[in-house]
Amino acid sequence: MAEEPQDSDRDVEPAVAPEGSGQQVTFTHRQILAILSGLLLGMFLAALDQTVVATAMRTIADDLDGYALQAWVTTAYLITATLVTPLYGKLSDIHGRKPYFMAAIVLFVIGSILCTFAQSMYMLAVFRAIQGLGAGGLFSLALAIVGDIVPPRERAKYQGYFLAVFGTSSVLGPVIGGVLAGQDEILGIAGWRWVFLVNVPIGLVALAVVWRVLHLPPVHRMMRIDWWGALVLAVGLVPLLVVAEQGRTWGWSSEKALICYGIGVVGVLGFVAVEYAMRDAALFPLHFFRGQTFALGVLISFLVGAVMFGAITVIPQFLQVVKGSSPTMAGFQMLPAVLGIALGSILSGQLIARTGRYRIFTIVGAVLIAVAALLLHTVTAQTSLPVFMVFIFVLGLGLGNLLQPLTLAIQNALPPKDMGVSTAAATFFRQIGGTLGVALFLSILFAQLTPAITTQLHDAAQSPEFQQAVAAGVNSANPVEAGIARGLMSGDPTAAQAAMNDTSFIEQLNPTLAAPFKDGFATAFETVYPPIVVLAVASLVLILIWREVPLRQKSGIDEARSDIG
Repeated sequence: MAEEPQDSDRDVEPAVAPEGSGQQVTFTHRQILAILSGLLLGMFLAALDQTVVATAMRTIADDLDGYALQAWVTTAYLITATLVTPLYGKLSDIHGRKPYFMAAIVLFVIGSILCTFAQSMYMLAVFRAIQGLGAGGLFSLALAIVGDIVPPRERAKYQGYFLAVFGTSSVLGPVIGGVLAGQDEILGIAGWRWVFLVNVPIGLVALAVVWRVLHLPPVHRMMRIDWWGALVLAVGLVPLLVVAEQGRTWGWSSEKALICYGIGVVGVLGFVAVEYAMRDAALFPLHFFRGQTFALGVLISFLVGAVMFGAITVIPQFLQVVKGSSPTMAGFQMLPAVLGIALGSILSGQLIARTGRYRIFTIVGAVLIAVAALLLHTVTAQTSLPVFMVFIFVLGLGLGNLLQPLTLAIQNALPPKDMGVSTAAATFFRQIGGTLGVALFLSILFAQLTPAITTQLHDAAQSPEFQQAVAAGVNSANPVEAGIARGLMSGDPTAAQAAMNDTSFIEQLNPTLAAPFKDGFATAFETVYPPIVVLAVASLVLILIWREVPLRQKSGIDEARSDIG
């Protein structure tokens, strides 16, 4: 066994055993933390970008005269990031992680620079797609590299840092996005363009750190690359992701949607056929799915992705519409959920390292998510903010206990030589589930919004206090309030539909006039969470029949060297 360097050593090179010797490659705790610093910067880059851009998107769309096109900017990024994730995993298993992780950072930075100079929403969509090509490798490769250098039993302790970075970005993102988008100019450049430009220094630092500290034994396996699989996967997924993002606008049974469904199904079936033909060289070799731990693991990841992204997406909308928070303040108010994720991941990671058992934490996580969804189902416009924050803390605690052990189990289910594929599978299926979950739950929310507001307005109209507020609003100096009041007085049915396009008018109304709109949104918000309970219970049932595989005692590199030896 190679001698472990002392803590005083500043050299981050691992003790590399001769190729084929089967000897162990030892990384000290300090070396692991040095490598993590580069990986965390890379993940922070992609995670922060998503929340920053989401907050600033309305300002960007207005400035580029393309408000109706903003969904395509999000869709372009999502499509490329999702599609390249399995390709990064497979290529890194064949040629090594470092060159592809650095390539992902470079692509992301180039895309960010291009986005800074976009002159139309169409240009921005193309440049965001280039960003997505980089983002698809940042998450999965970072987790795969940790799998290479840290044994599974110890890995949970370090993977908690990644979830902490993800949570931190979800709080900082809305704040930074709101601040930058709110500035007309910074150093002669429009404020919203700094949303993308700020990625450049972070990316360059991440690139330098990764180049300096990430030293892994060379990897080269003689294997075909499944380019046909990647192409057919694109044919299958692109239309399905597009309809998931555009379905609410087109109509889920519209001609465009039906065409997308048809192409998507044909593409997915074609992908399965190609993967069968490619065998071990496939992006996702089909024989991996014969193992119960891996097959159920990716299915649970899919459901958890739907629950996580679906549940979290609607929470900021509740805070902004019902509680009147700004996007920046809503980001801070999400802090309890972030703390829950961080606390759950850290505690589960420490206990997994001590006990070697991980399945119990996935059970606890699924139960907590179901409980949190039931609690959020009881929320009304009158629910106090502290109580609401307790509910989302429970949700975050459940996610923290579930996400990390799930990734760990999927990595542990396949041989170390397929670490990239296993990690990419966990990320890929969680992302697909998240996309469909967001589409499903937002569709439920918007489908219930107009009827719920209409009912609340009808009930409020019986109140003398509301009638007086409407009469006073007609003569209001605020044209927004006067317009809504006139519509309500004349019985105009479009008053309830106004919130579908722009909810900002609610904060400009007299509190009495605003109450039915907020109550209606809160009622629609309640309807989102029973389906989340169903998905959480389905995840729990699958976890209960899921077989726990004992965690390996060696890192991915050491296991691979043992096989060679």
